[in-house]
Amino acid sequence: MSCKLINICEYETNKLVRIKSVRLGSLKWTLNGVILLFICIMMLWNKEYQEYDFVVSSVTTKVKGVALTNLPGVGNIVWDVVDYSGPSQGKNSFFVVTNVAITNDQKQGKCPEVPPYGELCRTDTNCEKGFSDQHSHGVQTGACVKFDVTRKTCEVFAWCPIETKPKPPRPALLASAENFTVLIKNDIRFPAFNFIRRNILPWMDSTYLKGCRFNKYRDPLCPIFRLGDIIQEAKENFSQMAVEGGVIGIQINWDCNLDGFSQNCLPKYSFRRLDEKEGNRTLYPGLNFRFARYHRENGIEVRTLYKAFGIRFDVMVFGKAGKFSIIQLIIYIGSTLSYYALTTIIIDWLIGTSCYSREARQDYSEKKVESVRDRQQCILCVSFVDDDNIRVVKRSHKKSLQDVKPISIHQSQEDEMHLRAMVGTLQPGSSVVKQPQQVPHRPGCPSWCLCGCCGSPSLPAEQLCCRRSRGRCITTSPLFEQLVLGETLLEAVLLYREPLCEWGPEDRTPALRHCAYRQYITWRFGSPPKETRPVIPSCSVLRIRGVYPSSDGQYSGLLTTKTVTVRSGHITKL
Repeated sequence: MSCKLINICEYETNKLVRIKSVRLGSLKWTLNGVILLFICIMMLWNKEYQEYDFVVSSVTTKVKGVALTNLPGVGNIVWDVVDYSGPSQGKNSFFVVTNVAITNDQKQGKCPEVPPYGELCRTDTNCEKGFSDQHSHGVQTGACVKFDVTRKTCEVFAWCPIETKPKPPRPALLASAENFTVLIKNDIRFPAFNFIRRNILPWMDSTYLKGCRFNKYRDPLCPIFRLGDIIQEAKENFSQMAVEGGVIGIQINWDCNLDGFSQNCLPKYSFRRLDEKEGNRTLYPGLNFRFARYHRENGIEVRTLYKAFGIRFDVMVFGKAGKFSIIQLIIYIGSTLSYYALTTIIIDWLIGTSCYSREARQDYSEKKVESVRDRQQCILCVSFVDDDNIRVVKRSHKKSLQDVKPISIHQSQEDEMHLRAMVGTLQPGSSVVKQPQQVPHRPGCPSWCLCGCCGSPSLPAEQLCCRRSRGRCITTSPLFEQLVLGETLLEAVLLYREPLCEWGPEDRTPALRHCAYRQYITWRFGSPPKETRPVIPSCSVLRIRGVYPSSDGQYSGLLTTKTVTVRSGHITKL
């Protein structure tokens, strides 16, 4: 199979229209300059020339501070880091107790359940022995006992007395926890660049760390934080938050530039509250947990129950590092080349507006845009002898072509080279200007005929006269006789196209008839608009067929599927 058939040895490129205009040229380069400036600014601002890698990190914390509280029924208690840190909160988190509710001297035994966890009862039949649920403090014994002066509840086997304080103390008992400090150690790595760093920078020695405290303005790189300052940076009040507790997020952001000429990789700290405090006013507010301290009295195990309220701090690390990459730079440049299409769009829009004359807009449009018609839609063009324009119309299957309204009108483009060649082939001494030939009017002319010489074709697309208004038929013109019907001229045209053509007795007349059709089209249409089919008026077709008739009287009529061609040995009847 040849390359031509499989279309792999062909190259296609765009056709350009060049407008020689100082205004448009200056505007083009101005717009291109603005686009280039925008691309460069965005490339530098967003570092589009870099490839990126995301951070991998680990966090450890160390809280320090001591508080003294006077608890009712207990006395003075010193709270150190072991007491107020609470249980492990998981990865990258730590907890600080800020308030506590205490139930003293609990022993295992029988006591009345506390409402609302225990249902009110009147007799023992209201209590089920051995029953308990997720809200119970113990297991029911089956007895209904007195809870207070007016109420009875089911007795349970539990740690007695049962905890009864529903709300935490106000103010918070460990309000001094706001002066505690925490050291956050954050080690990061960017695997793609094999880059390692920690938030305790190389220049930070022990002397600096003993005296520094984080401050957003004075010391933004210090890794030691005062808890009260963290809450304040999160726009919260420590005294209020310490009563019921909550969750605070400590965000460490590493936005690193690893290019050698401007390397920069330092942490930035920010803080915010993570739990939604307003929605928690009535349903499980704050953050709390319970723990107990056990001892023995007279051989009996006794415990002190603590309901601890506090603040959990979640340390979250984000970050990415960028480094110059020629591949990313090429990708960015390639993706921004499409912005230059804006120049073409803007200039084309300006040309289409009133900034330019109608003639200039139409000339530019014809040079730039080439319309391609749908093959299923037959577009015809017609020319009248009393009108200098060529009319483009759609083929109609109902109305005669004479009555179809044009969809566009084009200026006729004369073929001067063809005219000179035709005049040159006329016999020497013959005169072109003669008396008009008398063509008899045909009886019973159709209503659309205005010259009186048309026949009555059956197809609406062939029902066309040579005139738009009543007058003399074009077939009466002396030039029609010589340019279209002249046998010597037609033979010369055929030999010009095919110098070695030889016609048999049956082929000569059809060849002259088809050549006469082409002569008429070239004479009256010049260069027809693209994707259109020129239609010869009915009167001219009848005159040509009368001079060069078909031997069997059969003609194919108007062809709209392909252009008519004449080749030796193969003739299409029209």
